[in-house]
Amino acid sequence: MKLIITESRMERIISKYLDLQDFVKVEKDNYIYFFNSIEDEFFQIKYDKNVGKCYFNVDLVDEISSFFSLEYLDSKNLIGKWVENTLQIKVLDSVFCFGKIKPLSGIPRKSRC
Repeated sequence: MKLIITESRMERIISKYLDLQDFVKVEKDNYIYFFNSIEDEFFQIKYDKNVGKCYFNVDLVDEISSFFSLEYLDSKNLIGKWVENTLQIKVLDSVFCFGKIKPLSGIPRKSRC
């Protein structure tokens, strides 16, 4: 059976799914990070306050895309809307994370973006 779900309904479903992930939010300098747990090495989402840009771990986008049968771009946009609603800010741009950057100073974690 094939179901047709409206865009607003899908946004609510993805938002609820991300809320249930119980991300740990860490604010450091001009960035806000979302980790799966306090011990996690890699962030799932990073928001740059200076430029309004979000960086999404490609594994998170892949998880959303696979689980909900969405295109990567649609998943990325819906995660961005969740970040906007969660932080009450405007996401001006968003990108996938593949590489590595300098770890958070003072927090023993690695970043893959």
